[in-house]
Amino acid sequence: MTEILGVRARPPADTSLTVPHCRTPALAPDGSAVAFVGDAGGSPRVWIRPLRPETASPSPPGTPADRPGPDARPVDTGPEPVADVSWSPTGGRLAVLVVPGGGEHTQVWTVRPDGGDLRPLAAPEGGSASFVRWTGRGEILLVTEISATGRADAVLVDAATGEREVVASGPLTHPAAISRDHARLLLRRGPRSVRRMHVVDLSAGPAAGPPPSSGSGLPSGPAGPRPAAGERPLLAGLPGSTDHGVLSPDGRTAYLITDAGRDRAALVAMPATGEGRPVVLAERPDAEPDRFALSADGRRAVLLWNAGGRSELEVVEPDTGAVLPLPPPPAEVVTSIRVSLDGGSAVLAAEGPGHPSHVLLCDLATGAYRQVAGSGPLAGAAGAEPVRLTARDGLELTGWLYRVPGAAGPSPFVVYLHGGPESQERPTFKPLFQNLVAAGIGVFAPNVRGSAGFGRAFRDADNHALRFRAIDDVADCAAELVRLGAAEPSRIACMGRSYGGYLTLAALVTHPGVFRAGVDVCGMADFATFYARTEPWIAAAAVSEYGHPVADRDLLRALSPLHSFDRLTAPLLVVHGTRDTNVPLQEAEQVVEAARARRVPCDLLLFEDEGHEIRRPANRVAFVRTVVDWLTRRLGVPAPA
Repeated sequence: MTEILGVRARPPADTSLTVPHCRTPALAPDGSAVAFVGDAGGSPRVWIRPLRPETASPSPPGTPADRPGPDARPVDTGPEPVADVSWSPTGGRLAVLVVPGGGEHTQVWTVRPDGGDLRPLAAPEGGSASFVRWTGRGEILLVTEISATGRADAVLVDAATGEREVVASGPLTHPAAISRDHARLLLRRGPRSVRRMHVVDLSAGPAAGPPPSSGSGLPSGPAGPRPAAGERPLLAGLPGSTDHGVLSPDGRTAYLITDAGRDRAALVAMPATGEGRPVVLAERPDAEPDRFALSADGRRAVLLWNAGGRSELEVVEPDTGAVLPLPPPPAEVVTSIRVSLDGGSAVLAAEGPGHPSHVLLCDLATGAYRQVAGSGPLAGAAGAEPVRLTARDGLELTGWLYRVPGAAGPSPFVVYLHGGPESQERPTFKPLFQNLVAAGIGVFAPNVRGSAGFGRAFRDADNHALRFRAIDDVADCAAELVRLGAAEPSRIACMGRSYGGYLTLAALVTHPGVFRAGVDVCGMADFATFYARTEPWIAAAAVSEYGHPVADRDLLRALSPLHSFDRLTAPLLVVHGTRDTNVPLQEAEQVVEAARARRVPCDLLLFEDEGHEIRRPANRVAFVRTVVDWLTRRLGVPAPA
């Protein structure tokens, strides 16, 4: 089934559609240059820009549109899109995360900064690989490999020789960190929202986790696989999840971002032996730690806070406990951060509603920021207004409101739902939102229950049968827009991607008549077919969130919107990448077939060279133009004169 919608000329493309993005920066060990992923000139690829005192962006007038800076140069890593880059501590190599065909599987390659000696390091057939970090010993890289069956291996790979050593294995396993002497490994195991961190003594040999506990390959219990022999669990016996961990250079201390035994996540330190009590290094009642980036010598780190969606930064000295707040970054959200080897500076990627993703260099002693790659803020861009509302059962929800400039009264609106669900809507740069507002359609992007960033109780408030309440939250968001006088009741649409696409379909069939139209971007329609066709490791990790496909069959059927399509009345636009193995294409095909069988208007937009993400700039332009055109017609927005 392939059908591409024609794109009309309304509204015209603006600079927000074609402006380049710069992400995931990495400093050269000597601080002389920065490498980053940029999509200037086409597909995302690696760029390098030298750093001199006069190096400063935004890119000055006259910089070619296909470059993220006047003296930036691309590194040839082949034709495939790139998602991440990391500079080796010797400076002689880059680790590059490649996305073959733009699909879901990734591979780890290495290349010299001059573009020479390009070759794969980790590319499991039918599976996926990603890098964790350079270990600090020569050019050895810690990577994760996930097989086609869902088994994960933690592998040490020598980028110079290709020599490999598997140091841990098992389902639902991810290496978080390794000590510089390779004697101790920090290993995360378990499904979403109930992950546990373990420390492994590698002198005793590799850690081989047990096989999955059911013939289906899915965990039979919520906690996932048991630790292997020789592993010591950290924060054992406490409810919650530990998603991020870093080891001190000597491997003696583990720094963990965790909500184990608490509601709001905190940064804690504890002996990496697994013995002794954790010490809370940083906690806040109004925010959660997002990332913790440690210098090579372990004496200085940057702690990135998520405060209601906006980023705040602090310099932390783990040995003394000293904390120094940094000035606010020049854009609302920091998406990536790495500290220089000497701990004197940090390089970060940041963005805001009107400022595309760009690269900043921060002097950690003075707190001064310097933009070194990417474009500046866009003139006339719509800002994001924070909104609080109360759901029908009394739970407080939040979101970001993008109003139509100059609107004298209520406007057509879109309720946009993020994926995850353990993700978070934040005030980042979204060309779709900017173009909708420019076309006369407001956007409300809420964080319904189940979203991250607001504590464990809120994140888990949509698990299993509680998901019906999250579906009700979507209708409550539409009601709030009307109560505020922002939206016309009869001209509200619902849209979301991935889990947000599922939630869109669920809201349309649970609350028919609330929404005039819906846009489903790579969303699940039926949990049974999703579990049967998604990647094995994705299915295994999802059980704690959605339920078990066998034990919870009846619940999952009741939660699957496809089985309630007799209640669907709103026209649909369905968007999907044919190479999506996270939410496979069959989910979209089922939606289109079921809607059309009931004579509900349903259009389909397919991208033949994309997976779960739309990575290529040309495809992102087509996506935004198509969605804006479709919604302006369905919501009755007049064409510009």
